[in-house]
Amino acid sequence: MPRKSTLQLPPLDLGNESLGQRLLRLRKVRGFSQAGLAAKIGIIQSLASDYGTDHLRLAAKTAVRFALAPNLTMDELLRPKAKRTVVKPPRLKVMRRLEGVEKLPPRKQAFILSAPDPVLRGAAGSR
Repeated sequence: MPRKSTLQLPPLDLGNESLGQRLLRLRKVRGFSQAGLAAKIGIIQSLASDYGTDHLRLAAKTAVRFALAPNLTMDELLRPKAKRTVVKPPRLKVMRRLEGVEKLPPRKQAFILSAPDPVLRGAAGSR
């Protein structure tokens, strides 16, 4: 039978959200449904729900599985004060324009890329 630990550790500051709440928030931010995330990591949907509502504790192996889901890192999942940035993919319209520029001859590409950027010029002028 395992012994009870006598190690005295200071309490963890998890911020304003529990691990389950953080998992739920990250799942929603990344656009996963409970069933979709569960299928991605190899568990059933009701388990994903129980982890998100803090009915089950997240074991280390399960945390690794969640972190292997696309666009999710262990830092975001486990570190309460980690920098939380969401990288948005470029809009489809922008990607299509860039693909159009790539199809131009090099001389025309250079001309387009040498033009002043009105967005940056506006930002510099507002200082």
